[in-house]
Amino acid sequence: MFNKKNVDMLNGPLFKNIIAYSIPIILTNILQLLFNAADLMVVGRNCSSDCVGAVGSTTSLIHLIINLFIGLSVGTGVTCAIAIGTGEGKSVHKVVHTALPLALISGVFLTIVGVIISEPLLKLMGTPKEFIDLSATYLKIYFLGITATMVYNFTSAILRAAGDTKSPFVFLTLAGILNVVLNLIFVLNFKMDVDGVALATVISQFLSAILCVIALMKRTDFCKLVLKKIKIHKRCLLEILRIGIPSGIQSCMFSLSNTLIQSSVNSLGPTVVVGASAANNLEGFVWVSMNSIHQTALNFTGQNVGVKNYKRVSQIFTTCILSVSVIGLVGGLSVYFLGEPLLSIYITDSPEAIKAGIVRLGFIIAPYFLAGIMDTASGAIRGMGVSLPPMIITIIGVCLFRVVWIYTIFDIPKYHTAEVLYSSYTISWVCTFLAELFLFIYILKKRKKQNLNI
Repeated sequence: MFNKKNVDMLNGPLFKNIIAYSIPIILTNILQLLFNAADLMVVGRNCSSDCVGAVGSTTSLIHLIINLFIGLSVGTGVTCAIAIGTGEGKSVHKVVHTALPLALISGVFLTIVGVIISEPLLKLMGTPKEFIDLSATYLKIYFLGITATMVYNFTSAILRAAGDTKSPFVFLTLAGILNVVLNLIFVLNFKMDVDGVALATVISQFLSAILCVIALMKRTDFCKLVLKKIKIHKRCLLEILRIGIPSGIQSCMFSLSNTLIQSSVNSLGPTVVVGASAANNLEGFVWVSMNSIHQTALNFTGQNVGVKNYKRVSQIFTTCILSVSVIGLVGGLSVYFLGEPLLSIYITDSPEAIKAGIVRLGFIIAPYFLAGIMDTASGAIRGMGVSLPPMIITIIGVCLFRVVWIYTIFDIPKYHTAEVLYSSYTISWVCTFLAELFLFIYILKKRKKQNLNI
């Protein structure tokens, strides 16, 4: 099943292969984030800071609504990676042909739900009245095109499970260029604002999705997609759901806590909201770079678990943790020290909002590597086919902790500040990673023992 596009996850120098595999994912993730960044920059420089707040304040809500189904794409990738590792060609074939209809069903469902509940949820979050109508417009257009996002995530997960990270990068590069061009056309030529950038994003996502589907159709291995053979295979679906649902619930709960934090940010006023929105977008570039190592750990672990090479699984974990720490430290500190000029790209009419953004960067992005090692550990555990325990750990260590923090410490009037609110991030990252580390060690020892007894 190995071809020149695929990185060999089972053999060869581990560090070199991990770097070769993860770099295209880093670039792909950054390009995907540029969809939203381009939206913010275009409206920020050609419209108003209200438009920046309108687009930026939708991020946590979008993630809250779609992350359960993004989790199913993770389940697809893990199931495919393990099947590839064991050499079960028929199982790989079934995963591929179950994934596409599952993506389409997920997309249609999300379109209906997203369009209906977006505006009520924005009001529930306490989105400032200055730009709630703009936020609702952006969300409704975004969800009308969400099927393309689902198809891209499911199909790219299969390509990465097979070791091909270059194709999704190329496809998203083309889509990213289209997105920027359309942003400028819609905003400058047609005098649109958030509706224009939302429409540009949707069109661009359709391009990347179509290209991923074509790439699967052109493969010559077990991952080849044959449209007339598309069918939901029950056993395959159940395995995807077993791994994907806990992953999706974990992401949803993670997003729920971030949505509550966004509501708390909203309570601090429009200036803080605008600054936090721009800072959050900068943080995203570091986060997706670190998250590429999560995806690397997920698929490398999955294939090696398939062949029961647990010594290499342990080496993958260590290498990925070290790699994500370096990425997080270098990226996080670089963004922090360049905070003011970077925030000025998004915010051109409010020095106070820039100051508010710098406060957020100091508390979140400087120690951001801690979030990276937490996420990578979760990916390695899920790559072993274990999905429920890391979900429980994350819900308690991140989500529940932050909710308690908001309604206790942050609720005290003298502690009702952005600094106190942002402090909850670092504490939750450390506690969650330590719990995940113990879980990984326990599962690995158990798997090794089972292997010896076979």
